[in-house]
Amino acid sequence: MAVRPIVKHPDPRLRLPTVAVSAVTDEIRKLCEDLADTMFAANGAGIAAIQVGSYEKIFLVDAVVAGGREEGPPVVFINPEITWLSPETESKDEGCLSFPGIFTPVERSLRAIVRAQDLKGEWFELDGMELTARCMLHETDHCDGIVFLDKMSALKREIVKRKIKKLQKAGKWD
Repeated sequence: MAVRPIVKHPDPRLRLPTVAVSAVTDEIRKLCEDLADTMFAANGAGIAAIQVGSYEKIFLVDAVVAGGREEGPPVVFINPEITWLSPETESKDEGCLSFPGIFTPVERSLRAIVRAQDLKGEWFELDGMELTARCMLHETDHCDGIVFLDKMSALKREIVKRKIKKLQKAGKWD
């Protein structure tokens, strides 16, 4: 188990689509342990493998965010697929470990169903509402090379880009 460095915007790796996992191996389980350690160390609600520079189509969601108990392990999504989105949406502040300190409203479906494999390679579905749906959709976007910057209005995107440039100039964005 290890905390890995988080890939930050504008690293081009964040724009690359991930690749399907053909088998859930010990190496994949180790990656998922590292993702959990990294997510907890950064106080995140979710994390995708691409955010630590791994190209596997995997993400994790904190147990509480996924509707579980506080002491429960994060929910692991291997080869996730969105199978249904509610037409009802809401715009709420969203953050991202690859954009530290940046929070901005993003419109997302209020409910989503995601199908994925677990650490045993077995398929499951999670039907999430509100924060659970938002987190699953955010992390699925990462698996597709989409960052939350892409979900913002042009004006918001420019404001965020300027803020990032200021942080880079000040040496606070590494």
